[in-house]
Amino acid sequence: MGKPTGFLEYNRETAKVLPPKERIKNFKEFRIPLNKEKQRLQGARCMACGVPFCQSGMMLGGMASGCPLHNLVPETNDLVYTGNWKQAYLRISKTHSFPEFTSRVCPALCEAACTCNLNGEPVSTKENERAIIETAFEEGWVVPQTPKVRTGKSIAVVGSGPSGLAAAQQLNRRGHNVTVFERKDRVGGLLRYGIPNMKLDKSVVDRRIKLMEEEGVKFFTNINVGKDIKAEELLKQFDRVVLACGASNPRDIKVPGRDASGIYFAVDFLGLVTKTLLDTNFANAPYELAKDKNVLVIGGGDTGNDCVGTSIRLGAKSVTQLEMMPKPPVERAPSNPWPQWPKVLKTDYGQEEAIAVFGHDPRVYQTTVTEFIKDKNGHVCQAKLIKLKSEKDAKTGRMMMVPVEGTEELIPVDLVLIAAGFLGSEKYVTDAFKVAVNGRTNVETKPDAYQTSVDRVFTAGDMHRGQSLVVWAIHEGREAAKAVDESLMGYSYL
Repeated sequence: MGKPTGFLEYNRETAKVLPPKERIKNFKEFRIPLNKEKQRLQGARCMACGVPFCQSGMMLGGMASGCPLHNLVPETNDLVYTGNWKQAYLRISKTHSFPEFTSRVCPALCEAACTCNLNGEPVSTKENERAIIETAFEEGWVVPQTPKVRTGKSIAVVGSGPSGLAAAQQLNRRGHNVTVFERKDRVGGLLRYGIPNMKLDKSVVDRRIKLMEEEGVKFFTNINVGKDIKAEELLKQFDRVVLACGASNPRDIKVPGRDASGIYFAVDFLGLVTKTLLDTNFANAPYELAKDKNVLVIGGGDTGNDCVGTSIRLGAKSVTQLEMMPKPPVERAPSNPWPQWPKVLKTDYGQEEAIAVFGHDPRVYQTTVTEFIKDKNGHVCQAKLIKLKSEKDAKTGRMMMVPVEGTEELIPVDLVLIAAGFLGSEKYVTDAFKVAVNGRTNVETKPDAYQTSVDRVFTAGDMHRGQSLVVWAIHEGREAAKAVDESLMGYSYL
């Protein structure tokens, strides 16, 4: 696939990005894609390796290696190289529901597992994917796929995040009647309110939702299943129910002073910013949330980085991002060989912007909060931090991060954003449907299955597997759709 000597002849080239100090002036996407000819040469770099780990989706060293959707990566790269854009779109559509989402927000598991990554730079598969799907939309190749025959079977999908949308899309195209229930005011779940607009423009989400509506999927917003509608009522109205509500139970920081005002969960903060932008057609942003404030972000993952970038756009005075774990190495450790996911230092867009604006990396490693200090009005004004060190637990033998006495310090803080991950599904939903959950409160099923402990109720996405990536959510939604289809029809070609 590609050009046999392409990886030797052409260097890796990715989209240009606007300079940090320019892009922080608004909430627009800031990547400028390569032109078609340059993108074609990136497809040429795919080296026809004997075993394409890029499409394997295997678990290695406890982490995924390669695409969980098993996208036929070498084939699409070759089609990009030869300029067969429509065939490339048709090929990626066989395994992927929403390339326009993952090509913007996925950490590119395919590229990490690329053979070129072993001794050089990987093929820019993620950007090839974006070029394919955007070309397809521009050329009018992405059209509603309305089923010619309806089965008469009805399915309710609870939650309109990536897993719910993927399940709904597949089941509708199979000919079932699909209704999606969303508790927020707009469809999209995590894609809408969990990912900032500069990372995933909401018009991209709207474009896909409009297509699904034209295909026959019905969407109802502002309906909180389990509260506004009882589970029994849903099971009475529909032949099957798919729970795709996400791992929407955020992990809290339980320390003295947590009840102070000015402390938000990251998802609530990001959602409020996006909602304000959408409600005003991007005329206004909630600058009052962070302008001229010292912001503390607790959590070093993607959501924490999104909080950093968002706070800077809102005019923060300073941003500090806490990470409990040690700073990762710049290069792979011997214990982390290819094609495992590389556990190396990654500086994302938000951190790049903080470096440009404030002159230093916002991240502080091996540090956590022990107390929030309130002012006379009950608003957070300081945070007490402490350093951590790695130490083996005498009982379990596991390495734990423990406080280092005498390293406490106070820093000024006006806004705290907790981006410490999620604990699993929300209890009111699982209680309403009486589905079994595991020790991590994820909805329990048999291994590699999607049928819950309750007849006719299925599950998918983060609610099933725990907090994960958009690409895994899409994979889960597609697999759950297949399981639902089999339970209804006795077989499935999904």
